[in-house]
Amino acid sequence: MILRIILKVGLRQLLNPEVNKKFMNFKKKFEITQKYLTVKTKRRPGLLISPAVKFIVAHDTGNPKSTAKNNVDYFERTNNEAQASAHIFVDDKEIIECIPSITTDKPEKAWHVRYCVSKDNELYGYEANDVAIGVEYCFGPNINAQESYNRYIWTLAYLCHKYNIEPSKAIVGHSVLDPGRKTDPKNGLKEMGKTYQQLLLDVVSEYKQCLSEEPQKINNINNNFETMKLIKNSTSNKIYAIDLKNKKHWIFNEGTFNTGRDMGMWGDWKDIESMGDDGYEEGHSIILVSK
Repeated sequence: MILRIILKVGLRQLLNPEVNKKFMNFKKKFEITQKYLTVKTKRRPGLLISPAVKFIVAHDTGNPKSTAKNNVDYFERTNNEAQASAHIFVDDKEIIECIPSITTDKPEKAWHVRYCVSKDNELYGYEANDVAIGVEYCFGPNINAQESYNRYIWTLAYLCHKYNIEPSKAIVGHSVLDPGRKTDPKNGLKEMGKTYQQLLLDVVSEYKQCLSEEPQKINNINNNFETMKLIKNSTSNKIYAIDLKNKKHWIFNEGTFNTGRDMGMWGDWKDIESMGDDGYEEGHSIILVSK
């Protein structure tokens, strides 16, 4: 319902397409294949990411010639041999999700960054395995580098859109988090003649290009609220907005009224109709907060 959406994100986010991601379409350039590892194993413990996805870790496989399918198949064959995994593998032909992350609203944890490193906490305030999605870039002489890279940056950008996180800040290389041991995704990027810094810029560019030019109009989020009649109960003096299903929603205070008016949810004070026993079914209370 629109009432709950507004309470969560605030008016400014609803009206600012640069900030609001949830009401904009993102271009689906590529298919995503679900090929989940067996749950309750060392590779896929089945634990949910908590409290939410906060950032994305860019990896490469470090194994030239190994395709997305090769890597996922290997993880499944060895699913109880090691606590090491990733959510998604990307090559020139496929984007394979092996741990729920990109096609679900209940993303699970993967073991893709060591808990003993501290950089993830310094940068984001959380352990990467608890709140970050790991995306692996596949490369090698048998893989079309440009096609693989195109899918990789799109996947990173799409994850940022899905989880409403800022692409210019939410992508971090494994080598940044664990510099003493890891160099990824730099090895894979060399195949494209790309630097890590260029990857970050390309993800932001991809993100902007894939957002639809026109955000969904606020009044079309839920057709029940396209045109809302205003009434005032002459007994209680409460002001209500009437939706298209003839439910009345109490407008909590003057600030909410003015905010809703400015959003186009209802008319102005002069449009309020005074009524006694109105006969409308009770709906929600509307509280709009402009952040």
